[in-house]
Amino acid sequence: MLATIALAVLTGLPAQPAGELKLTNVRTTIGELGPARDATKLLPGDVLFIAYDIDGISIDGEGVARYTMEMEVVNAAGMRILPPPNEPKEKPREMTEFVPLRGNKMPARAFVTIGLDQAAGTYTCKLIVTDTKTKAIGNLAVKFEVTKKDFGVVAVYTTHDQRGELSAPTSGQVGQTIYVQFSIASFERDAKTKQPDVEVVCQLLDDKNAPTLVTPRKHIQDAKAIQPVKDADGAFALQFPLFMNRPGKFVVEITATDRVSKKTATYKLPVVVAPAN
Repeated sequence: MLATIALAVLTGLPAQPAGELKLTNVRTTIGELGPARDATKLLPGDVLFIAYDIDGISIDGEGVARYTMEMEVVNAAGMRILPPPNEPKEKPREMTEFVPLRGNKMPARAFVTIGLDQAAGTYTCKLIVTDTKTKAIGNLAVKFEVTKKDFGVVAVYTTHDQRGELSAPTSGQVGQTIYVQFSIASFERDAKTKQPDVEVVCQLLDDKNAPTLVTPRKHIQDAKAIQPVKDADGAFALQFPLFMNRPGKFVVEITATDRVSKKTATYKLPVVVAPAN
């Protein structure tokens, strides 16, 4: 099944008169604050990030916005997948945000985590936002495709912290550090050890596609790893720290090789570093 849907709302934008509520600038992104994602095809275990603007939201004189959010995911036949059809439909979430810059536009994010056993097919994520004060309603629908289950690098996003709790953009300035968070999914296990045997290599490429590291960072996830993979887990998470010491355009290249199934998967994440002010 698809995992729980989560919502996150960011800061407000400059003031303008309140009006009709619309959800605009809808796009899929790499992580919450990353660039637009080229495709909406996802492997099981991946995460679909949806970015949009709540345009026309009322924010009072104290900088408080009150509204509700409601989400559901349906399959190609229109059947509700999330919340599960055998469970009652969830009530809209009541949200209160402090937006000191006021205005009536607020960027927002939503994401859907794809379960490792989710069937391949086309799905639609639907979102409804209601302004508590004006009762104005905005909605959006984003179609995405879940592909056949396969070995891959999934759930890539960037954070300011090692624990992966503080979302970061895939850009910054000299002196900053971000952490590239990702997972390796749908590996096979060694017949004897019952553990995966996966080699993960992280390399940095410059704007000429030349590697910056003579010896790239490498991680081996096997029976000798410090943190073994639990029997019930079909994926494991890793991170790559990136200290931005010089400006330029770079690519974080993650290559994973399943030494049991002999499959290889590669993910390339563009990163931009601006000069320090």
